[in-house]
Order: sequence, then C-alpha cells, then structure tokens
Amino acid sequence: MTVPRWRCAVLSVVKHAYVPRGVAAHPQFEIVVVADDADRPEWVHQRNQELADEFSVPYVRDVARALSDFNAQVAVISSEAERHCDLSVRAIEAGLHVVQDKPMSNRLSQCERVVAAVERRGVKFLLWNRNFLPAVVQARDLIANGEIGEVRSIHVDFYFAKDAGPPKGSRGPDDPPIDWLTFQIAAHADGSDGAVGTLPLGELSNEGIYPLGYIQMVCGAAVKRVFARTAAHFHQVNVDNHVEDLATVTLEMERGIVGSLCVGRIGNASHPDIGEIKLHVVGSKGALVASEARPEVGVYYRGQPEKEFKHRRVANDADYLLMENFAQAIAHNTPTVLDARAGWHFCATVEAALESARTGRVTMVPSRPSDLD
Repeated sequence: MTVPRWRCAVLSVVKHAYVPRGVAAHPQFEIVVVADDADRPEWVHQRNQELADEFSVPYVRDVARALSDFNAQVAVISSEAERHCDLSVRAIEAGLHVVQDKPMSNRLSQCERVVAAVERRGVKFLLWNRNFLPAVVQARDLIANGEIGEVRSIHVDFYFAKDAGPPKGSRGPDDPPIDWLTFQIAAHADGSDGAVGTLPLGELSNEGIYPLGYIQMVCGAAVKRVFARTAAHFHQVNVDNHVEDLATVTLEMERGIVGSLCVGRIGNASHPDIGEIKLHVVGSKGALVASEARPEVGVYYRGQPEKEFKHRRVANDADYLLMENFAQAIAHNTPTVLDARAGWHFCATVEAALESARTGRVTMVPSRPSDLD
C-alpha cells in the first residue's frame, strides 16, 4: 500500500521555526518552498531565507505564486501573530490544508474568518499545540479509562522559565519605553523572544492556548464563564507595552466542571527546566497530578551555559504524533486534535479573560462564532 506524502509550503517563519521543523519530523510531510509577501521588512525575509536554506528549498517573495507553482497541499503558518489568520485564509481559499502556529490570532474576528473558510472549503486545520507530550497523553488516557472517576475540577500551572529583557523597575523614570518589536527582533538571537509582531501580546494571549488545550483534551468540556487577574510583574518590556506577563483565570465549564490556570513568563533563573508546568485533576473517585516535562533527565556540568536547560525531556514524540494526527485527519476525514473551532474557542476564552481582568467582573465566553451555524 502506497503511503501518501504531502508537499508543504511554509508561509512566513519569523519565530523559532519549531512548527515547520515539527511538520518535517513526520516522513509523510515534505517542505518544498518557503514564501512570504514581497513587502515584508528585511528582517522577515532574512529569517525566511534561513529556513529555506536549512531545508534546501526555494524562498519565494510571492505567496500566491508559491501556492500555485509548487503543487503544495499543506500550508505551514508561523508568521507574526497578527498575520496568522490572513495567511491561513489565503492558503485555505487556494485549497490547502493548514498547520498554524499559536496563538490563532490576537483578534477573534480573524479566527472567525478561518473557521468560515475551513468549513466552506472542507480542508483540515491544525493549531500547533503540546497535547501529545507523554505526561499529557498518559493523564488523558487515565481519565478516559475512569481511573479517577468523573472529572470535577482541573488546575494547570503553565510558567515559562524564560527572560524577557530587563526586569521590572530596572529602568529610570526618564528612560524611553522599550519598543515591543525592536526588542523581540533582538531577543530572537538567544531564544528569549516571545510574541513576535508589531502588536504587543501578553503571556495569556500568547501561551494561553497550551493550558486551555490540556483542559479540553482531558475534560472535553467547553468554557462558559471566566474570571481573571493579570499583571506585568516580572519584565519591563511588558510594563512599557501594557501587556501581562502573569495571569490567573478561573473557569466555569460544561457539566459543572470548575477549572483554573496560571500562566506566566517568570524568568530564566526561576527554574532548571523550561518552567513549572503541571496538571492537577480531581475526580469523583480520585485525583492525579501530571508534570508536563516528564520523563526527563537532569544534566549538570562545569562551565554549563547559564541559559542551557538542565533538565532535558526524553521519550518525546510530540511533533511526530501531532503530524500523525494531521495525516490521519486528511486521509480519513477525521477531526484534528485542535481544529479551527477549538482555536476560535481558545481565542474567545482569552479575550473574555482579558475583559474580565480589565473590568473586575465575571465574563461570559461566547458558545460559537458569530454569523456561523
């Protein structure tokens, strides 16, 4: 039996290239071209060219030509967050399936464009996520097998142990505010950039998909109402740009499930691993705690670089499993683990949480995209 292979066009790659590399980790997906719009700034073209060189494929400064001339069936989107949905819609309208980096967008209306396009064109959409890390998969399977009974509540800690420039309070009162995009471009060299783009994006907006994805995976329940608190607690770039680096959210979900999450970028010195990332689930018959990083091995030695992670994940096939899920969805017309509607719901939940943080009130999460259904 012939195993299908899908040709992939990478449409902009201004982050760490973890999404296209993750796509290429599966043997059924082949990167054949990198493309972007010609009017993008030079730093964008430079990063795109670097990925094209890495995979020995052409870099084309014309998205429409790349989609039409390279016989691609899949588009891989890893642009600035504010361009995610526009590039996705353009690829979907050209008939391509889409793998898109998170967050889906910083505007809910843009997510609705993607949902409408996916459902009109009948293509598959995967929002990149961490749901197939070994500990998360095991937690899902234990809950599905009834080991702790019916889920009653869930809490997720999602703290990234990464720096974001000068600490809060380290700059003088006469210093000009740190420009968001300029900082992110410079921070890319050592991997400390976060939400790359023109528009500042806080950690709840940027990373909230991950804990929300875990909650959906293990509970299968949509969020109905939220109450949130946010702060720029650690990093001056967040203070200067009025976006959060720390947030807590309480969630009321379907079936009476209560949830909560804490998300933040807490600094490189705070943890020997990538951060403190855990799931705590209470059921009708028991409870479980899952540490996202495990299994892991600790490595310590003289002269170890300050920013090198000392705890290293092992037995991690998450990228392959994500793309296997995507391959099965294309081949058998099954849902992806995080499809366009799930991405829309996560964006709606984050938007409601940010509104709650601004107003101090409980905020409703819309149940479905407007103007659809």
